[in-house]
Amino acid sequence: MDMSLVAAALGAQTSLTQLAVAGSMLKMNTQNAASVVKLIDGAQQSMNSLANVAAGVGTNLDISA
Repeated sequence: MDMSLVAAALGAQTSLTQLAVAGSMLKMNTQNAASVVKLIDGAQQSMNSLANVAAGVGTNLDISA
C-alpha cells in the first residue's frame, strides 16, 4: 500500500477524532450555559423575595458564636 494513502487515512481518522472532541466540548458548554441561566434566575427570585424587607435588616450579623 502506498504510504501517502496510509498517511491520508491516518489524517482522516485524526480529523474525525478532533471533530468528536469538539462536539463534546460544545455540548458541555451548552449545558454549562443553561446551568448559569438557572442560577441567575434563582438569584433574581431570591432578590425579589427580599425586596419588601425593611432597610438595614441583616446588616448587623454577629458571627462570633
